[in-house]
Amino acid sequence: MDLQPVPAWGTIPRMLREQAAGHGGVEVVAAGDTRLTLAELARAAAETSRALMALGVSPGDRVAVWAPNTPEWVVAAYGVWDAGAVIAPLSTRFKGLEATGLLRKVGAKVLLVAEGFMDTSYLGMLADTAGPSTEGRPYRDLPDLEHVVTFRGCPASTQALSWTDFIAGGTSVSTQASEERALAVTGDDLASIMATSGTTGAPKGVMLFHSQLLRGYWDWSEIVTLREGDRYPIIAPFSHGFGINAGLLACVLRRATMMPIALFRPDELMDLIERNGVTILAGAPPMFFKILDELDGPSPRDVSSLRVAICGAAAVPPELIRRLADRVGLERMINAYGLMEGTVVSMTRPEDPVEVIAGSTGRAVPGVSVRIVDDDGKDLGPGEPGEILVGGYGVMRGYWDDPERTAEAVDADGWLHTGDIGTLDEQGNIAIVDRKKEMFIVSGFNAYPAEIEGLLLRCPDVAQAAVIGVPDDATGEAGWAYVVPPPGTEPDPDAIIAWARGNMSNYKVPRRVILVDALPVNANGKIDKPSLHTRAAAEG
Repeated sequence: MDLQPVPAWGTIPRMLREQAAGHGGVEVVAAGDTRLTLAELARAAAETSRALMALGVSPGDRVAVWAPNTPEWVVAAYGVWDAGAVIAPLSTRFKGLEATGLLRKVGAKVLLVAEGFMDTSYLGMLADTAGPSTEGRPYRDLPDLEHVVTFRGCPASTQALSWTDFIAGGTSVSTQASEERALAVTGDDLASIMATSGTTGAPKGVMLFHSQLLRGYWDWSEIVTLREGDRYPIIAPFSHGFGINAGLLACVLRRATMMPIALFRPDELMDLIERNGVTILAGAPPMFFKILDELDGPSPRDVSSLRVAICGAAAVPPELIRRLADRVGLERMINAYGLMEGTVVSMTRPEDPVEVIAGSTGRAVPGVSVRIVDDDGKDLGPGEPGEILVGGYGVMRGYWDDPERTAEAVDADGWLHTGDIGTLDEQGNIAIVDRKKEMFIVSGFNAYPAEIEGLLLRCPDVAQAAVIGVPDDATGEAGWAYVVPPPGTEPDPDAIIAWARGNMSNYKVPRRVILVDALPVNANGKIDKPSLHTRAAAEG
């Protein structure tokens, strides 16, 4: 299919302004009782920009957002971009150690936070891990963080600003000044720093810029056929690349109505579709199987509004595609491959047969190149498995303040070494045959053993740790941790798991902790993960 070129907006602030000027009455956000048109979103973003400028935010400063998917998140993102700042999202699953590490890593100047979401005190977790400041800053161990703003409410015991006071402070900045700031943003300016861990464990910040995101998700939307009038629940967190880019950004690009989902409950999926007239739905195969199960139940539901299903998976069962087409009447089913460091890489196309959608992630999108290479960097032929290399405009600029790991990921010729193993067929379709070394997926979330091991080592009952992913009926995969305790101690494995629950996102918490006297090592002195997998299979 031929794609229409991305309009010459250049930057996200200019894109928002042109959409609001030409289509101001189009509803672009719908959540609960909140509705925002493009014109209203543009006005709210400008207000937020002025408030950030009043706090001293300059072009290029980092503003972190720690909140669930809500209309406030949407307004905050476009306000950050209007201010010429860089958004740095934090997952609501983060605990204090994780959030503190990322805030420190990116040098965030302002934190916008949904204090109290799900009865969680995010500010309390930060106080516990970063310590109260004695120098007028909110937290002792976050010297760059100057201001904290809460979306709703404001605990009296903190130095945080309420959203109302934050916006009121923006009246000291003229609308002319904020408009000049927004229009001064260039396509080559950073738009976001997205958190990713990778197999090396410590948090990394993927740097993505305005023109790159506009092009990538314009093309993504074109292939998906996202359009005005579509109603699209954004289930993936805005703190994840898919949620913010293929949701929050794409809907404004195409004037579709986004429905931010703060807390997704699978058992409410059919109500969500029926109640909202959902036309676009993105998720993993289990979500679509649930729809089919409901349709085959004693009281079939009405899902006739569904037009397009987007399924990001290495392989999609062919029977799922056929059943969705027959029972739901979908116009199209899309499978795709992307990664934080390379944005959109490949997508299936409308004309593709079931076998291609089921067995591959489609062909590279325009402007993106893909190679399959062996361990020596030699290109491999069709059907030969090797590492997937990605080139073109979608490759990240690098990891924030981390030139060494940037050089490991992107070579001198600009090729991103994904660490994923795949094949190419004669038509250029990419099939993913293995995931990044050691990574496993828990309920759709990427879990990286090295990161989990680094967090476990903060537990006083852990001297050494090795984490692997094992099959799990409930979550797809789950982590098992083999732990060497400190000399002379005999900790309770359940106590270590309890510590992990208090200090890690829930998907990172090991399902089992196994105490060992020593971890196995190979001839190179590295932990022998294959032997741990063998042991786990025997113990499972």
